[in-house]
Amino acid sequence: MMESRASLWISRIGLTLEWVALGVWVGGLVILVTAVIPAVFNTFGGQDSGGFFLTRTFEGFNRAVLVAIVVMVAGMGWRRWVQHPVMAPTTFEMVLLGVMVLVAGIIIGVLHPQAARLQAEAFAIKDDTARKAALGAFFKLHMPVRALYMVNLCLGIVLMGVRVNHTLHTWRVSKGQA
Repeated sequence: MMESRASLWISRIGLTLEWVALGVWVGGLVILVTAVIPAVFNTFGGQDSGGFFLTRTFEGFNRAVLVAIVVMVAGMGWRRWVQHPVMAPTTFEMVLLGVMVLVAGIIIGVLHPQAARLQAEAFAIKDDTARKAALGAFFKLHMPVRALYMVNLCLGIVLMGVRVNHTLHTWRVSKGQA
């Protein structure tokens, strides 16, 4: 009895940390898109300083996402291993998180470093024609990065809904209301 009670508490703590991690991931992206980006381009003196600031901001966000991934994968792995009927993750939940991790990996490991390099190269060019061409190359790569961030935002919101639905369903079943 003691062992199952301890595992239940570990599961509760883990699930809470998973929710916090998902909230940081989704909420952080919402704040970046709705508040930080507009504030930067309405406050900073030019495209260069604002662009560099946002690049550094997203690098910090990406580090937070990596921590969130570790917390969520570990928590979901624990819940799957314990197999508590209310807390066990659904297959759909695991697939959603897997796709989010894959998308984040593509952004963080491949596209963001390339975009940061292209941005730095473009901002370093003084000739207007060459700078315009370099900025064009940067924005060509930056568009898919932005789209992938939005995909992960939507997937994160769906994951929240799936978790709420699963929790409410198992609660109703446990109460005999299903």
